[in-house]
Amino acid sequence: MDQKSLITNDAVVAGILSGILLLVFHTSNSANRYWKKFYRFFPPILLCYFLPGLLNSFHIISGETSGVYPFVSKYLLPACLVYFTLSLDMKMLRMLGSKALFVFFAGSLGIIVGGPVAALIIKSLYPSVFSGTGADEVWRGLATIAGSWIGGGANQTALKEVFQPSPNLFSQMVALDVIVAEIWLALLLVGVGYNDRINQWIKADPVMIHEIQEKLTADSLDKQKHPELYDYIKILAVGFVSTGLAYFLSDLITPFIKTNYPQLEQFSLTSGFFWVVSIVTLIGIILSRTSFRELEHVGASKIGSLFLYILIASIGMQMNLFAIADNPGLLWIGIIWILIHAVFVIAAAKLVRAPYFLMAVGSQANVGGAASASVVAAAFHSSLVTIGVMMAVLGYAIGTYGGYLTAQLIRWVTT
Repeated sequence: MDQKSLITNDAVVAGILSGILLLVFHTSNSANRYWKKFYRFFPPILLCYFLPGLLNSFHIISGETSGVYPFVSKYLLPACLVYFTLSLDMKMLRMLGSKALFVFFAGSLGIIVGGPVAALIIKSLYPSVFSGTGADEVWRGLATIAGSWIGGGANQTALKEVFQPSPNLFSQMVALDVIVAEIWLALLLVGVGYNDRINQWIKADPVMIHEIQEKLTADSLDKQKHPELYDYIKILAVGFVSTGLAYFLSDLITPFIKTNYPQLEQFSLTSGFFWVVSIVTLIGIILSRTSFRELEHVGASKIGSLFLYILIASIGMQMNLFAIADNPGLLWIGIIWILIHAVFVIAAAKLVRAPYFLMAVGSQANVGGAASASVVAAAFHSSLVTIGVMMAVLGYAIGTYGGYLTAQLIRWVTT
């Protein structure tokens, strides 16, 4: 039992986290003008990280010793990935056109390239950033940033379980992730106010976005259904059966690789959780091509979002808000990294003349995940939220794989 924390009962901790989520969403949906002004600058997702982190930093609860996070990461995370990838709509992606996909994947490439470049620059200028913890440890932490910025919180947690950075380092990375990502989100939201001028500079035609907006509004009214109890049971069964199958296959694959190909351990391919996440993501993509995709119309992605916010709160509980001060040079890695990402998405939008909407949402679908991409999309029009979610789903589908690749590149240039 952790003597340093005031509250050690996990049932109480789970209740506190649930209360925080309720408080954040209640106030963020309030019509009160003061709350509206507050959340204009501080997105709800930021508070879902920050408030549990505050409790952990002042030793009211302990993220390190609590069993809440292990439970959420083991059972809710894989199901969450299934629900998000389940809603992958190839028709909508085709409707968005090649410009949207080009900008999105340019953003992903910016993260994959930016991570090792930023790490190499800072290692050359400030070797002390790596010397304190050791380069071998730092790249493991940066891997979790890569997962978060290509996919989202679920991918971040997946890579944390794969690469196993120390609790203190992971705490630093969560703080780095939140600080840099939220600053970038704020800049993108400011850009919405200059949408027309940015489109003129890019020489983009926003007519396509208006047409998609009208079609999505009509489709949403046609396909949305009121969920019954059977629908919720079906949603839970799909998520947890897929999770169970992934663990079953992982238990077969992992010992086989450890016995026959032990040299693959350096690439973390002997991690059972790597295979769990890879398999559930693949299952979700396969199911998205079947009738199971219709579960999206009765709230599959909403259940996924619920699990995601529970995951975010439990990740926040791991965060020590003062940890980044132990190695402030890490902040420069994050800043250079996000700037490289920005160059990639801006250059891609300029090259294909994609509207600012696609640039902003495509970037946040990478860096922020479904929640932040939805916020940016909604800043243009509420009916466009679906596009933000859809592009983020694509991020969830490739986030673990892209983050894994980025981690290996960072390891290569820093060790």
